[in-house]
Amino acid sequence: MEQIAYPVAVKNDPADEIAALAARYRRANGPVMRLVNKLGGSLENQLALIPAPLRDQLERKVTWALEASYGLAGRAPEMGARGPMLAVVASGAAGGAGGIATSLAELPVTVTLILNAIRAAAAEAGLDPKEPWVQAECLRVFGAGSPLASDDGVNTSFLTARLTVTGAAVQNLISTIAPKLATVLGQKLAVQAVPVLGAVTGAALNAAFLNYYREVARIRFALLRLAEVHGADPVLQAFAAAVEPPKILKA
Repeated sequence: MEQIAYPVAVKNDPADEIAALAARYRRANGPVMRLVNKLGGSLENQLALIPAPLRDQLERKVTWALEASYGLAGRAPEMGARGPMLAVVASGAAGGAGGIATSLAELPVTVTLILNAIRAAAAEAGLDPKEPWVQAECLRVFGAGSPLASDDGVNTSFLTARLTVTGAAVQNLISTIAPKLATVLGQKLAVQAVPVLGAVTGAALNAAFLNYYREVARIRFALLRLAEVHGADPVLQAFAAAVEPPKILKA
């Protein structure tokens, strides 16, 4: 595996940094996403009510958005610290205002804005978002955990599976990520499908999704940096142990 020189100094013992990253991960789901998670099965039932052609269209739109926004790496405008949040909130409000039709039309914009925020997180970690392997790692953030309660958000297999970047590999990556992301965004679509009320819901959900994926990206890139220095297996095992809830022992 190609070794990458990071400009950030790392201590010999990464235990404290891993513990801090685990604490950040546990806080990643804010109050809006915790509310969505509590809805659980009702969201799945709402998603089932969306006609099959619309569900198919949803996956196609997500695939197209990932392909298009992947190609924008290095060419997206600088939005500053607050710009991405203001943009996704406006996009979610506009999408939710008209029910399913406008919510569906808004999704590619949301995907692009979130991916741009993920690239900014890569840059914060000292990576070059224009590098092909970094672009691919940014895409993989969408597959490293999602806000859904049933998802395994501690999936850090990326630490031991560095992607060899070719056109075919990227296309295969997108085809793997798109159905999962479409399911996540489809549940968001179902929640915000009620006109007018959906505008408020869409704005709040977009903000929550941006916060979640941006935080996952920051944790992911920090773990990747630690893995390059300390080895993937020790970092993976330490992080998995740190995020596991403590066991309650019976007296």
